Amino acid sequence: MSTNEDGQSTVPLEKNQIRAETGAIPGTDTTMKIDLLGEIQKMRTELIAATEEIKKHQKHSLQELESKIEDVKKENKKNLDEISEKLQSIENSEKSDNTTSFFPISEKIFKLKHVFKTVNEFQENVFNVGGEEDHYNVKWCISAKRSNGHLGLFVRCEPIAPADKWSIRTKFECKIVGIKQHYITRAWETCYRTSGGLGFHKFIDWESMKRWYLLNGDLTVEVNAEIVEEAGLRKKKIRKFDGSQKDVSDVILVVRDTKFYVLKTFLASQSSVFKALLFGKFSESEQSEVTLNGIDPHDFHYFLEVLYGESAIDESNIENIVVLADMYDAPTAMRRCEEFLLKESKKALEKKLEIATRHHLEDLKKKCMNEITTTVVQKKAKVTKKNPLRKLLCLS
Repeated sequence: MSTNEDGQSTVPLEKNQIRAETGAIPGTDTTMKIDLLGEIQKMRTELIAATEEIKKHQKHSLQELESKIEDVKKENKKNLDEISEKLQSIENSEKSDNTTSFFPISEKIFKLKHVFKTVNEFQENVFNVGGEEDHYNVKWCISAKRSNGHLGLFVRCEPIAPADKWSIRTKFECKIVGIKQHYITRAWETCYRTSGGLGFHKFIDWESMKRWYLLNGDLTVEVNAEIVEEAGLRKKKIRKFDGSQKDVSDVILVVRDTKFYVLKTFLASQSSVFKALLFGKFSESEQSEVTLNGIDPHDFHYFLEVLYGESAIDESNIENIVVLADMYDAPTAMRRCEEFLLKESKKALEKKLEIATRHHLEDLKKKCMNEITTTVVQKKAKVTKKNPLRKLLCLS
Protein backbone atom coordinates (compact mmCIF):
# COMPACT_ATOMS: atom_id res chain seq x y z
CA MET A 1 0.00 0.00 0.00
CA SER A 2 1.24 3.55 -0.83
CA THR A 3 0.12 7.13 -0.16
CA ASN A 4 -0.44 9.71 -2.91
CA GLU A 5 0.17 13.37 -2.68
CA ASP A 6 -3.16 14.12 -1.29
CA GLY A 7 -2.37 11.79 1.62
CA GLN A 8 -4.89 9.09 0.53
CA SER A 9 -4.11 5.40 0.64
CA THR A 10 -4.17 3.39 -2.54
CA VAL A 11 -4.18 -0.34 -3.30
CA PRO A 12 -2.12 -1.72 -6.15
CA LEU A 13 -4.34 -2.45 -9.16
CA GLU A 14 -3.03 -5.96 -9.64
CA LYS A 15 -4.45 -7.00 -6.26
CA ASN A 16 -7.90 -5.61 -6.98
CA GLN A 17 -8.56 -6.43 -10.59
CA ILE A 18 -12.02 -6.35 -12.16
CA ARG A 19 -12.77 -8.63 -15.05
CA ALA A 20 -14.10 -6.80 -18.01
CA GLU A 21 -16.19 -9.73 -19.24
CA THR A 22 -18.38 -10.10 -16.09
CA GLY A 23 -17.60 -7.13 -13.90
CA ALA A 24 -16.97 -9.62 -11.02
CA ILE A 25 -14.30 -9.37 -8.43
CA PRO A 26 -12.10 -12.43 -8.39
CA GLY A 27 -12.64 -14.65 -5.23
CA THR A 28 -16.16 -13.35 -4.42
CA ASP A 29 -18.09 -16.51 -5.63
CA THR A 30 -16.04 -18.78 -3.43
CA THR A 31 -16.71 -16.64 -0.38
CA MET A 32 -20.48 -16.62 -1.02
CA LYS A 33 -20.53 -20.38 -1.48
CA ILE A 34 -18.68 -20.84 1.78
CA ASP A 35 -21.15 -18.54 3.53
CA LEU A 36 -24.11 -20.40 1.98
CA LEU A 37 -22.70 -23.75 2.99
CA GLY A 38 -22.24 -22.39 6.49
CA GLU A 39 -25.87 -21.29 6.63
CA ILE A 40 -27.03 -24.65 5.31
CA GLN A 41 -24.93 -26.48 7.89
CA LYS A 42 -26.33 -24.25 10.61
CA MET A 43 -29.90 -24.91 9.46
CA ARG A 44 -29.19 -28.63 9.27
CA THR A 45 -27.83 -28.60 12.82
CA GLU A 46 -30.88 -26.68 14.03
CA LEU A 47 -33.23 -29.06 12.18
CA ILE A 48 -31.53 -32.09 13.71
CA ALA A 49 -31.77 -30.52 17.16
CA ALA A 50 -35.45 -29.67 16.63
CA THR A 51 -36.15 -33.20 15.36
CA GLU A 52 -34.46 -34.69 18.42
CA GLU A 53 -36.51 -32.42 20.67
CA ILE A 54 -39.72 -33.50 18.94
CA LYS A 55 -38.71 -37.15 19.32
CA LYS A 56 -38.01 -36.61 23.01
CA HIS A 57 -41.39 -34.89 23.45
CA GLN A 58 -43.20 -37.66 21.56
CA LYS A 59 -41.41 -40.30 23.59
CA HIS A 60 -42.35 -38.51 26.81
CA SER A 61 -45.99 -38.17 25.69
CA LEU A 62 -46.07 -41.84 24.69
CA GLN A 63 -44.67 -42.83 28.07
CA GLU A 64 -47.30 -40.71 29.81
CA LEU A 65 -50.06 -42.29 27.69
CA GLU A 66 -48.76 -45.79 28.39
CA SER A 67 -48.63 -44.93 32.09
CA LYS A 68 -52.24 -43.72 32.03
CA ILE A 69 -53.36 -46.83 30.12
CA GLU A 70 -51.59 -48.99 32.69
CA ASP A 71 -53.30 -47.07 35.51
CA VAL A 72 -56.69 -47.62 33.86
CA LYS A 73 -55.92 -51.34 33.46
CA LYS A 74 -54.91 -51.55 37.12
CA GLU A 75 -58.07 -49.71 38.19
CA ASN A 76 -60.29 -51.98 36.06
CA LYS A 77 -58.51 -55.03 37.41
CA LYS A 78 -58.95 -53.70 40.94
CA ASN A 79 -62.69 -53.18 40.37
CA LEU A 80 -63.04 -56.64 38.84
CA ASP A 81 -61.09 -58.17 41.72
CA GLU A 82 -63.32 -56.37 44.22
CA ILE A 83 -66.43 -57.76 42.55
CA SER A 84 -64.84 -61.20 42.44
CA GLU A 85 -63.97 -60.98 46.13
CA LYS A 86 -67.54 -60.00 47.00
CA LEU A 87 -68.92 -62.86 44.94
CA GLN A 88 -66.40 -65.24 46.48
CA SER A 89 -67.43 -64.08 49.94
CA ILE A 90 -71.08 -64.69 49.11
CA GLU A 91 -70.19 -68.09 47.69
CA ASN A 92 -68.26 -69.10 50.82
CA SER A 93 -70.96 -67.91 53.20
CA GLU A 94 -74.05 -69.22 51.40
CA LYS A 95 -72.86 -72.29 49.52
CA SER A 96 -74.49 -75.59 50.42
CA ASP A 97 -73.64 -79.14 49.40
CA ASN A 98 -76.02 -79.22 46.45
CA THR A 99 -76.57 -75.61 45.40
CA THR A 100 -74.48 -72.49 45.21
CA SER A 101 -75.65 -68.92 45.85
CA PHE A 102 -73.60 -66.10 44.34
CA PHE A 103 -75.77 -63.05 44.83
CA PRO A 104 -77.60 -61.25 47.62
CA ILE A 105 -81.22 -62.26 47.78
CA SER A 106 -83.48 -60.09 45.64
CA GLU A 107 -85.67 -59.09 48.58
CA LYS A 108 -88.98 -57.36 48.02
CA ILE A 109 -89.24 -55.44 51.25
CA PHE A 110 -91.13 -52.31 52.20
CA LYS A 111 -92.41 -50.42 55.21
CA LEU A 112 -95.88 -49.14 56.10
CA LYS A 113 -96.60 -46.52 58.73
CA HIS A 114 -99.79 -44.84 59.86
CA VAL A 115 -100.89 -42.67 62.78
CA PHE A 116 -104.48 -43.44 63.78
CA LYS A 117 -106.20 -40.36 65.21
CA THR A 118 -108.58 -40.18 68.19
CA VAL A 119 -108.38 -43.90 68.81
CA ASN A 120 -110.55 -43.54 71.94
CA GLU A 121 -113.46 -42.78 69.63
CA PHE A 122 -113.16 -46.03 67.63
CA GLN A 123 -116.51 -47.76 67.24
CA GLU A 124 -116.85 -51.44 68.12
CA ASN A 125 -116.08 -53.81 65.22
CA VAL A 126 -115.56 -50.98 62.72
CA PHE A 127 -112.43 -51.05 60.58
CA ASN A 128 -110.38 -47.86 60.51
CA VAL A 129 -108.23 -47.85 57.38
CA GLY A 130 -104.94 -46.01 56.88
CA GLY A 131 -103.67 -44.52 53.65
CA GLU A 132 -102.88 -46.82 50.72
CA GLU A 133 -99.33 -47.27 49.42
CA ASP A 134 -98.20 -48.88 46.17
CA HIS A 135 -95.43 -51.45 46.56
CA TYR A 136 -94.50 -53.99 43.86
CA ASN A 137 -97.70 -53.44 41.89
CA VAL A 138 -99.89 -54.05 44.93
CA LYS A 139 -101.80 -51.55 47.08
CA TRP A 140 -101.16 -51.98 50.80
CA CYS A 141 -102.52 -50.32 53.92
CA ILE A 142 -102.84 -50.83 57.67
CA SER A 143 -106.25 -51.16 59.27
CA ALA A 144 -107.27 -51.24 62.94
CA LYS A 145 -110.44 -52.00 64.84
CA ARG A 146 -111.75 -52.22 68.39
CA SER A 147 -113.27 -55.61 69.19
CA ASN A 148 -114.18 -57.41 72.43
CA GLY A 149 -111.83 -55.37 74.61
CA HIS A 150 -108.86 -55.68 72.26
CA LEU A 151 -107.14 -53.77 69.49
CA GLY A 152 -106.94 -55.66 66.22
CA LEU A 153 -104.33 -54.76 63.59
CA PHE A 154 -104.35 -55.95 59.99
CA VAL A 155 -102.50 -55.43 56.71
CA ARG A 156 -104.79 -55.05 53.72
CA CYS A 157 -103.68 -56.17 50.25
CA GLU A 158 -105.14 -55.36 46.82
CA PRO A 159 -103.23 -56.23 43.61
CA ILE A 160 -103.42 -53.54 40.94
CA ALA A 161 -103.68 -55.92 37.95
CA PRO A 162 -104.38 -59.45 39.20
CA ALA A 163 -105.15 -62.55 37.17
CA ASP A 164 -108.20 -64.72 37.87
CA LYS A 165 -106.12 -66.73 40.31
CA TRP A 166 -103.33 -65.09 42.26
CA SER A 167 -101.48 -65.39 45.55
CA ILE A 168 -98.95 -63.39 47.57
CA ARG A 169 -97.03 -65.04 50.39
CA THR A 170 -95.74 -62.45 52.83
CA LYS A 171 -93.96 -61.93 56.14
CA PHE A 172 -94.92 -59.08 58.46
CA GLU A 173 -93.57 -57.54 61.63
CA CYS A 174 -96.05 -55.13 63.17
CA LYS A 175 -95.09 -52.61 65.86
CA ILE A 176 -96.95 -50.01 67.91
CA VAL A 177 -94.92 -47.24 69.47
CA GLY A 178 -96.02 -45.50 72.65
CA ILE A 179 -95.03 -43.20 75.47
CA LYS A 180 -91.30 -43.00 76.28
CA GLN A 181 -90.60 -45.16 73.23
CA HIS A 182 -92.41 -48.17 74.68
CA TYR A 183 -93.28 -50.56 71.88
CA ILE A 184 -94.68 -54.00 71.24
CA THR A 185 -94.13 -56.12 68.13
CA ARG A 186 -95.76 -59.19 66.68
CA ALA A 187 -94.74 -61.11 63.57
CA TRP A 188 -96.62 -63.42 61.27
CA GLU A 189 -96.44 -65.07 57.87
CA THR A 190 -99.47 -65.40 55.67
CA CYS A 191 -100.66 -65.89 52.10
CA TYR A 192 -103.19 -63.65 50.38
CA ARG A 193 -105.43 -65.21 47.74
CA THR A 194 -108.15 -62.55 47.77
CA SER A 195 -108.12 -58.83 48.44
CA GLY A 196 -108.60 -57.95 52.08
CA GLY A 197 -106.88 -57.70 55.43
CA LEU A 198 -105.03 -60.34 57.45
CA GLY A 199 -103.43 -59.96 60.86
CA PHE A 200 -104.14 -60.13 64.61
CA HIS A 201 -107.66 -59.75 66.01
CA LYS A 202 -106.17 -59.46 69.52
CA PHE A 203 -102.93 -57.58 69.04
CA ILE A 204 -103.14 -56.02 72.56
CA ASP A 205 -105.91 -55.52 75.10
CA TRP A 206 -107.68 -52.20 74.77
CA GLU A 207 -106.93 -50.78 78.22
CA SER A 208 -103.19 -51.53 78.02
CA MET A 209 -103.11 -49.89 74.63
CA LYS A 210 -104.78 -46.76 76.02
CA ARG A 211 -102.45 -46.60 79.02
CA TRP A 212 -99.08 -47.21 77.37
CA TYR A 213 -99.34 -46.50 73.68
CA LEU A 214 -101.71 -43.61 73.04
CA LEU A 215 -100.02 -40.25 72.63
CA ASN A 216 -102.50 -37.37 72.75
CA GLY A 217 -105.15 -39.84 71.69
CA ASP A 218 -103.19 -41.03 68.63
CA LEU A 219 -101.66 -44.45 67.94
CA THR A 220 -98.57 -44.96 65.73
CA VAL A 221 -98.40 -48.29 63.89
CA GLU A 222 -95.44 -49.47 61.80
CA VAL A 223 -95.21 -52.60 59.63
CA ASN A 224 -92.07 -54.08 58.07
CA ALA A 225 -93.12 -56.32 55.18
CA GLU A 226 -91.49 -58.78 52.81
CA ILE A 227 -93.02 -60.45 49.78
CA VAL A 228 -91.71 -64.01 49.80
CA GLU A 229 -93.45 -65.33 46.68
CA GLU A 230 -96.23 -64.32 44.35
CA ALA A 231 -98.21 -65.84 41.49
CA GLY A 232 -100.81 -64.64 39.01
CA LEU A 233 -99.56 -61.05 38.94
CA ARG A 234 -97.41 -61.26 35.82
CA LYS A 235 -97.63 -59.83 32.33
CA LYS A 236 -97.27 -62.06 29.28
CA LYS A 237 -93.69 -63.05 28.48
CA ILE A 238 -92.26 -61.99 25.11
CA ARG A 239 -89.08 -64.02 24.61
CA LYS A 240 -88.19 -67.65 25.29
CA PHE A 241 -85.16 -68.74 27.27
CA ASP A 242 -86.16 -72.39 27.60
CA GLY A 243 -84.74 -75.54 26.02
CA SER A 244 -85.70 -74.33 22.55
CA GLN A 245 -82.72 -71.94 22.82
CA LYS A 246 -80.24 -74.68 23.66
CA ASP A 247 -78.50 -74.61 20.26
CA VAL A 248 -77.76 -70.88 20.51
CA SER A 249 -76.63 -70.77 24.15
CA ASP A 250 -73.47 -71.74 26.01
CA VAL A 251 -74.57 -71.61 29.66
CA ILE A 252 -77.67 -72.46 31.68
CA LEU A 253 -78.72 -70.28 34.60
CA VAL A 254 -80.96 -72.10 37.08
CA VAL A 255 -83.37 -70.00 39.15
CA ARG A 256 -85.40 -72.17 41.50
CA ASP A 257 -86.84 -74.82 39.17
CA THR A 258 -86.52 -72.77 35.97
CA LYS A 259 -83.63 -73.06 33.51
CA PHE A 260 -82.58 -70.12 31.33
CA TYR A 261 -80.48 -70.87 28.22
CA VAL A 262 -78.33 -67.80 27.53
CA LEU A 263 -75.00 -66.60 26.09
CA LYS A 264 -72.17 -65.93 28.53
CA THR A 265 -70.46 -63.27 26.44
CA PHE A 266 -73.68 -61.31 25.96
CA LEU A 267 -74.53 -61.33 29.66
CA ALA A 268 -70.95 -60.34 30.50
CA SER A 269 -71.20 -57.38 28.12
CA GLN A 270 -74.36 -56.22 29.88
CA SER A 271 -73.41 -56.79 33.52
CA SER A 272 -70.14 -56.47 35.45
CA VAL A 273 -71.45 -59.01 37.96
CA PHE A 274 -72.10 -61.59 35.25
CA LYS A 275 -68.68 -60.80 33.78
CA ALA A 276 -67.00 -61.52 37.10
CA LEU A 277 -69.03 -64.68 37.67
CA LEU A 278 -68.83 -66.21 34.20
CA PHE A 279 -65.31 -65.10 33.21
CA GLY A 280 -63.65 -64.45 36.56
CA LYS A 281 -61.75 -66.63 38.98
CA PHE A 282 -64.68 -68.85 39.90
CA SER A 283 -64.92 -72.52 39.14
CA GLU A 284 -68.38 -71.76 37.75
CA SER A 285 -66.77 -69.95 34.83
CA GLU A 286 -65.92 -73.42 33.50
CA GLN A 287 -69.34 -74.91 34.21
CA SER A 288 -72.21 -75.18 31.77
CA GLU A 289 -74.89 -74.79 34.46
CA VAL A 290 -74.93 -72.22 37.27
CA THR A 291 -77.53 -71.95 40.04
CA LEU A 292 -78.70 -68.51 41.20
CA ASN A 293 -80.53 -68.52 44.52
CA GLY A 294 -82.75 -65.93 46.13
CA ILE A 295 -84.29 -64.66 42.86
CA ASP A 296 -87.82 -64.92 41.53
CA PRO A 297 -87.72 -66.73 38.14
CA HIS A 298 -90.48 -64.55 36.67
CA ASP A 299 -88.66 -61.34 37.62
CA PHE A 300 -85.43 -62.77 36.21
CA HIS A 301 -87.20 -63.62 32.94
CA TYR A 302 -88.37 -60.02 32.48
CA PHE A 303 -84.90 -58.78 33.42
CA LEU A 304 -83.35 -60.96 30.70
CA GLU A 305 -85.93 -59.71 28.20
CA VAL A 306 -84.83 -56.15 28.93
CA LEU A 307 -81.17 -57.10 28.49
CA TYR A 308 -82.03 -58.70 25.14
CA GLY A 309 -83.75 -55.53 23.95
CA GLU A 310 -87.41 -56.45 24.40
CA SER A 311 -90.07 -53.96 25.55
CA ALA A 312 -90.72 -55.91 28.72
CA ILE A 313 -91.12 -53.10 31.26
CA ASP A 314 -94.56 -52.07 32.47
CA GLU A 315 -96.20 -50.83 35.67
CA SER A 316 -96.54 -54.36 37.02
CA ASN A 317 -92.85 -55.30 36.89
CA ILE A 318 -90.82 -52.08 36.87
CA GLU A 319 -89.94 -52.28 40.58
CA ASN A 320 -88.80 -55.89 40.28
CA ILE A 321 -86.71 -55.25 37.15
CA VAL A 322 -84.96 -52.19 38.57
CA VAL A 323 -84.01 -54.19 41.69
CA LEU A 324 -82.30 -56.84 39.54
CA ALA A 325 -80.72 -54.27 37.21
CA ASP A 326 -79.20 -52.53 40.22
CA MET A 327 -78.13 -55.79 41.87
CA TYR A 328 -76.42 -57.12 38.72
CA ASP A 329 -74.91 -53.73 37.83
CA ALA A 330 -76.56 -53.69 34.39
CA PRO A 331 -76.39 -50.06 33.15
CA THR A 332 -78.46 -50.59 29.99
CA ALA A 333 -81.32 -52.13 31.95
CA MET A 334 -81.05 -49.38 34.59
CA ARG A 335 -81.26 -46.72 31.89
CA ARG A 336 -84.35 -48.30 30.32
CA CYS A 337 -86.02 -48.55 33.73
CA GLU A 338 -85.31 -44.88 34.38
CA GLU A 339 -86.63 -43.89 30.93
CA PHE A 340 -89.87 -45.78 31.62
CA LEU A 341 -90.31 -44.06 34.98
CA LEU A 342 -89.53 -40.67 33.43
CA LYS A 343 -91.74 -40.90 30.35
CA GLU A 344 -94.41 -43.59 30.74
CA SER A 345 -95.07 -44.61 34.33
CA LYS A 346 -98.22 -43.35 36.05
CA LYS A 347 -96.94 -44.15 39.52
CA ALA A 348 -97.33 -41.49 42.19
CA LEU A 349 -94.62 -38.87 42.50
CA GLU A 350 -93.57 -40.03 45.96
CA LYS A 351 -93.26 -43.62 44.69
CA LYS A 352 -91.04 -42.55 41.80
CA LEU A 353 -88.84 -40.54 44.17
CA GLU A 354 -88.57 -43.52 46.50
CA ILE A 355 -87.40 -45.76 43.63
CA ALA A 356 -85.01 -43.09 42.33
CA THR A 357 -83.43 -42.61 45.75
CA ARG A 358 -83.10 -46.32 46.48
CA HIS A 359 -81.50 -47.18 43.13
CA HIS A 360 -79.55 -43.97 42.42
CA LEU A 361 -81.56 -42.88 39.37
CA GLU A 362 -80.30 -39.31 39.33
CA ASP A 363 -82.29 -37.95 36.35
CA LEU A 364 -85.52 -39.31 37.79
CA LYS A 365 -84.66 -37.97 41.23
CA LYS A 366 -83.94 -34.52 39.81
CA LYS A 367 -87.25 -34.46 37.93
CA CYS A 368 -89.18 -35.55 41.02
CA MET A 369 -87.53 -32.91 43.18
CA ASN A 370 -88.31 -30.24 40.58
CA GLU A 371 -91.96 -31.30 40.53
CA ILE A 372 -92.07 -31.26 44.32
CA THR A 373 -90.62 -27.76 44.33
CA THR A 374 -93.22 -26.65 41.79
CA THR A 375 -96.25 -28.18 43.50
CA VAL A 376 -95.26 -27.66 47.13
CA VAL A 377 -93.10 -24.56 47.24
CA GLN A 378 -94.24 -22.37 44.34
CA LYS A 379 -97.91 -23.00 45.03
CA LYS A 380 -97.22 -22.58 48.75
CA ALA A 381 -99.07 -25.79 49.52
CA LYS A 382 -98.65 -27.09 53.02
CA VAL A 383 -96.80 -30.37 53.49
CA THR A 384 -99.01 -31.76 56.23
CA LYS A 385 -98.37 -34.78 58.39
CA LYS A 386 -100.70 -36.77 56.15
CA ASN A 387 -98.77 -35.86 53.03
CA PRO A 388 -96.57 -38.84 51.99
CA LEU A 389 -93.98 -36.42 50.60
CA ARG A 390 -92.93 -35.55 54.15
CA LYS A 391 -90.64 -38.57 54.56
CA LEU A 392 -89.15 -38.01 51.09
CA LEU A 393 -88.45 -34.36 51.88
CA CYS A 394 -86.85 -35.41 55.19
CA LEU A 395 -89.42 -33.45 57.22
CA SER A 396 -90.04 -34.50 60.80
